[in-house]
Amino acid sequence: MYRNPHDMTGWDWFTTSIGTVLFWALIITVAVLLYRSLTGTPQQPRTHVPPSPEQLLAERFARGEIDEEEYGRRLSVLRSDGVGLSKP
Repeated sequence: MYRNPHDMTGWDWFTTSIGTVLFWALIITVAVLLYRSLTGTPQQPRTHVPPSPEQLLAERFARGEIDEEEYGRRLSVLRSDGVGLSKP
């Protein structure tokens, strides 16, 4: 059957509009990705560095969870080479 291309229905307008928007979105996305890959420096992934045991101990001391004597004792254990320590 012959269909007159000048008589567009509501669905024809809708699909044409959506198609045009998707086409330009694809073109813009490709252009942005190409620009970033050609000009940008690679970004380093952000990694979380956990605090050291000494930092954790200092935080506990600062919060008042342990007293000065216990802080000093635990700090000396952390800083020792492990010789003479017994396993429980």
